[in-house]
Amino acid sequence: MKKLTHFDARGQARMVDIAGKGVTHRVARASGRIRMRPATLKRIAAGSARKGDVLGVARIAAIQAAKRTADLIPLAHPLALTHVGVDFVLERKAGAVRCEATVATTGRTGVEMEALTAVAAGLLTIYDMCKAADRGMRLESIRLLEKKGGRSGHWIAKAR
Repeated sequence: MKKLTHFDARGQARMVDIAGKGVTHRVARASGRIRMRPATLKRIAAGSARKGDVLGVARIAAIQAAKRTADLIPLAHPLALTHVGVDFVLERKAGAVRCEATVATTGRTGVEMEALTAVAAGLLTIYDMCKAADRGMRLESIRLLEKKGGRSGHWIAKAR
């Protein structure tokens, strides 16, 4: 098992020193979904939620969250992102909205945390905007799908 890089030899938390790492193009994709009642999903699809365009606002929240990840995750490095893309898919049979975020940078560390943070914030925004109609919504399956670049190369999640 690999060692946890955010701890020093004494077990103290630390920000990883990335000065010796090479600058490469790095991309990460993450996804997750929020389950809800069929009526709530129908309102989101129709754009008739009381607070307006739920998915449009959630997209902006996800992009903003990716850009602010270092402010939320204590040991994450502040990064200059070159791309943040966020897509939502209505999964009518599952009664869910799936969010997928793709984040890119050219730098010395990856953007996995930024992609995961974008997904979480996008889904939380959907919850916030629809909670008056459906407090039982639940976020699930937030995970990294793929990462490219850096010393560890290309990684793709196994299907679940």
